[in-house]
Amino acid sequence: MFDCNFMTCTKAWLLAGALASGIFVSPAGAQTAAPAAAPPAPASPSRYGPNRLPRRADMFYRGAWGIEEPGVRLVESGEMIRFTYRVVEPDKAKALNDKKSEPSLIDMQAGVRLVVPQMDQVGQLRQSGSPEVGRSYWMAFSNSGRRVKKGDRVDVVIGQFRATGLIVE
Repeated sequence: MFDCNFMTCTKAWLLAGALASGIFVSPAGAQTAAPAAAPPAPASPSRYGPNRLPRRADMFYRGAWGIEEPGVRLVESGEMIRFTYRVVEPDKAKALNDKKSEPSLIDMQAGVRLVVPQMDQVGQLRQSGSPEVGRSYWMAFSNSGRRVKKGDRVDVVIGQFRATGLIVE
């Protein structure tokens, strides 16, 4: 055995400990970076993605008709189609809530013109009355035969109002 005093033995053990820990730590720190992964393949279009209007169309509907976010969605397993919008200027949006105007939804691709059904006990399946700022309004079109499908581009016509190229969600 070798003879060492307290200071030299402590230094030796500290040096041995530092070297040993360097051996265990250095492989992790000295690893080369993994090769860059190939860029992800472009995702196929999701049918759940946002269906937003172009900014220009949104500005037109706000300025001309006092509404924003017009949208068309299949409901009731495709038997009905709901048209919704939010009012930002009630005076301009009155035309959309007028009971005298007969709304229709036109799908040129399917070759159909849908109307809002008139129920005996309920009346027309649409909201009417004085529009209020910030409230959302709706009307439901009958899609019997399910001729209009998700992804179709449709037009909604209510009196002089016409929303064109809305995509059915």
